[in-house]
Amino acid sequence: MALSAVKSWFGRHASSQAEAPELTRKVEPVLALGVAPPLIQPGPPPTWTPDRLVTTDALWGEGYQFPGGEIETLRLAKPLGLSKASSLLLIGAGAGGPACSLAVQLGVWVSGFEADSNLVAAAVDRIARRNLTRRAQTEVWNPAEPHFREHFYHHGLLLEALHGSKPEPTLAAIAKALKPSGHLMMLEVVADKPLDPANPIVAAWAHLERRDPRALPTETAITRILGRLGFDVRVAEDVSDRHIHQALMGWRSTVRTMEDTRPTRRQAMRCVQEAELWMLRLRLLRTGKLRLMRWHAIGGG
Repeated sequence: MALSAVKSWFGRHASSQAEAPELTRKVEPVLALGVAPPLIQPGPPPTWTPDRLVTTDALWGEGYQFPGGEIETLRLAKPLGLSKASSLLLIGAGAGGPACSLAVQLGVWVSGFEADSNLVAAAVDRIARRNLTRRAQTEVWNPAEPHFREHFYHHGLLLEALHGSKPEPTLAAIAKALKPSGHLMMLEVVADKPLDPANPIVAAWAHLERRDPRALPTETAITRILGRLGFDVRVAEDVSDRHIHQALMGWRSTVRTMEDTRPTRRQAMRCVQEAELWMLRLRLLRTGKLRLMRWHAIGGG
């Protein structure tokens, strides 16, 4: 393994040249195993295999697919005023981490929905192993044809739920699913300007995250759609900086663990592949081409 090849990759994809040496040091335990450097290769994007779930569990916490894990989930949920008397529509439920945390920590009844069947299977298993099946469930939903039980849920929490769906029909289905005056907390990636699919960084990120770079909504579009659906938008906050910080913290912790416990070649390869995706996402966030937004809105009475 030529370390210079990896340094070159980080030099191209890090947010600044000053950051490249730090990131190179982070993957040196991986490089020692002779794993190929994280360069974009043709082929299908990564799927939620058991190996990948082991990697994301180590990065973000068991059952989580995003930085911050349980801490960020509870931070988002706190303003909703959830309790044992509340029902929650959770879209973007991942591998069960959010549903378990919300049910255990807040006592809320959670109905989770996830578009990926592998994540749903992992969530169902995790919820069962924690004996939470009465209070939390997760099932598959179709982003192309969103439909949920109408006027049933007290509140809603959306964790990048628009991935693979059109904003207006999805948010309309969610609005119908909430009871009057229900609160909605929403976390979503936006692009203020249309992304250029020909840009190699954009193209690589879109490939690895299975996104259409031309279909990302803007902050303004989401806010207007919520307004048309009768929501009173109380908060529209850019949380990109916190997301970046949480991502770097997760990677630092994982690399420290790797230094203490040498990973297998298979584990190292999966880690490098995941690092590639996150390097691209963080670069687009740092340059402002992407932003991560949080909305808190209240439905009509």
